[in-house]
Amino acid sequence: MNAQDSSTLPQEVQEWVVGADTGFPAVPSEPAFTAAGTPYLKTPGVAVIAKPEVNVRNISGFLDGFAPELQFSQYVDDPVTLPPGAAVCKAAGQLCYASFGVKRTYNSDAEKYFENIKESGHGSVLEHANYTMLFYGISRSVTHELVRHRAGVGVSQISQRYVSGRVLRFVERPEYQAIPELHGDFERRIDAAAADYNRIADILASEQKSGAELLSADYRTDLRKKVQQAARSVLPNETEAPIVVTANARAWRHIIEMRANMHAEVEIRALAFRAYLCLAALDPIIFGDYSVIHLSDGTYGVQTPHPKV
Repeated sequence: MNAQDSSTLPQEVQEWVVGADTGFPAVPSEPAFTAAGTPYLKTPGVAVIAKPEVNVRNISGFLDGFAPELQFSQYVDDPVTLPPGAAVCKAAGQLCYASFGVKRTYNSDAEKYFENIKESGHGSVLEHANYTMLFYGISRSVTHELVRHRAGVGVSQISQRYVSGRVLRFVERPEYQAIPELHGDFERRIDAAAADYNRIADILASEQKSGAELLSADYRTDLRKKVQQAARSVLPNETEAPIVVTANARAWRHIIEMRANMHAEVEIRALAFRAYLCLAALDPIIFGDYSVIHLSDGTYGVQTPHPKV
C-alpha cells in the first residue's frame, strides 16, 4: 500500500474524537443489531479513563536545598503549564542533569526539549507518564495480538468464564461491511453463535440442577462459571473482548508505531490509530511528532521521524 503524508488530521478523523475539552478524549463506537437482535460493533471504541496527575511544585523541598545562587527554586514557577505527562517527564529528564537553574530549558521550549529526547533515543524519560484506556468494539483476535505488548503495559480483559450470554456482543470485520454477501453471512453466523451459546448454557444449567457431577460446585459463582466455561467453546473470534490497558508513554509509542502501521493487520490498525488520536489530544508534546498517513485501502495510519524512542 502506498502512503500519503498528511500534516493535519483529515476532517473526518477530527470528528471521531469527542471529549477532548474535558481532558479525557474518546472515540466512541455505537452497536448495531441483527434482525434477531444480536448486538455487534463495526469499529473499535476507545475511552481514556486515567492520565497522570502531576504537581511539580512538590519538588520545591528538594530544589530549595541547593545553593541559592543556582536558582533551582524558580523551576516550579515556570509560567507555562505543560500537559501532565509532558510535565512529569520533563522534570524527570531535567533531574538527570540537575538542569533546574536559569540555563535550563523552559516550558515554552518543551517541544524542542522533547524533540531532542526523541532524536537521542532517550525513551526512558517517557516511562514516567502513564495513560489508561478502555478498548471495546474489538474482537478476541485483536486482544490476542494486543496482549503480546508486555513491557510497561498492564491489561485487564473480560472473562468469558465469569460473564453470561446477556453481555455477548460481536465485532464485524471491515472487509465484510462493504460486501453484502459477507455482511449477511456475518449476521447469520453471530445469530447462530449466540443461539448455540444460550442453548448449550441452558442444557448445562439443567444438567447442573439435576446433580451432574462434572458441573457441581460449592459456590454459586462457580456454578455459573462451570456452565459458561463450557458454553463459550462455540464462540467465534468475532466475539467482542473489551480490555482496559495501562501503559507508559514510551510503551504507547511502541504500540502505536507497531500497530498503527501500514503493515499491521487492519483491525488492530484501526484500534491503534484511534488510541493515537486520544493520546495526541491528551499530550501533543509527547505524541505530536506523528503524522497521519492515508492508506490506499481507505484506512489511516501514522508515522514518525523518531521511531523506537
